[in-house]
Amino acid sequence: MRIGLAYDLKADYVEVAARQGGADDLLEEFDSPATVDGIEQALLSGGHTVVRLGGGKRLLRALLDDPVDLVFNLAEGFGTRSREAHVPAVCEMLGIAYTHSDPLTCAATLDKSVAKSIVAAAGIPTAPFQVLSLALEAETCKLEFPLFAKPLWEGSSMGIRDRSRCDDRAALHARVAAIVERYRQPALVEEFLPGVEVTVGILGTAEGARVLGTMELVPLGLPREDFVYSLDVKRDLNYHERLEYVLPPRQPAALVARMEQVALASYRALGCRDVGRVDLRVGRDGEPKFLEVNPLPGLKPGWSDLAILAGKAELAYEA
Repeated sequence: MRIGLAYDLKADYVEVAARQGGADDLLEEFDSPATVDGIEQALLSGGHTVVRLGGGKRLLRALLDDPVDLVFNLAEGFGTRSREAHVPAVCEMLGIAYTHSDPLTCAATLDKSVAKSIVAAAGIPTAPFQVLSLALEAETCKLEFPLFAKPLWEGSSMGIRDRSRCDDRAALHARVAAIVERYRQPALVEEFLPGVEVTVGILGTAEGARVLGTMELVPLGLPREDFVYSLDVKRDLNYHERLEYVLPPRQPAALVARMEQVALASYRALGCRDVGRVDLRVGRDGEPKFLEVNPLPGLKPGWSDLAILAGKAELAYEA
């Protein structure tokens, strides 16, 4: 099969990010050459021909000039709230098969309030939340502290920092102000969940979806109720001193089964396809609750959460 790789590299957007200014993590979602190399080698090992399409207008021109049999989609898109829907929408318009979720799911899951609303409507537990468009709205927020604030439509932990947990109204005001200014979008504010945090890898579609593995994020050096799985942790070269990845989780079997049930239900309610990663955290009531889902999970060998999870589940990267 002739497979095209759709991707956006950090190097392609350095100048754009510099012109925009703002946050220091604007390129966080984009891939590194190591990710593209790893996927290309995995596909080549299966006997396929690989074409590097890139993203944006370059991808569009390539597909118009010389269509492939299948697009393996890694592209995050750029510039809009629906950016993750760009590539699957183009593929559908051109009648080209593609991997991962469709445009509707990619758009809905990137906007965290839309994803949480869909999940809640399906009867799946998630933390109470509000969307704040102005810092002044923090003064009338009716949620129970501590709270957690993050950009409404970003991925890859963009805007999620150690200070994202807000213990009082002053901290919430400051964090919402920073999000609105630096990311030019509203903030999603939700009640902070103090319990066990896991990420659940899922393969498949609809009723055929199955759990690949459930990986617990175990904080080191501070109480679990104070832990934030932030970009600061992920960027720390000594992250292994702050966090341990554990699979299977060191939790009662009944709790793990409930986590996987919630993750699968969320994945299906949002219409995810092929592969995804669902993040959950246990609330004050002992119930695992939906945080968010990534329908385009990072696939950098040995680095991305899903790749780490798969390795711990003894699944080869090429598989």
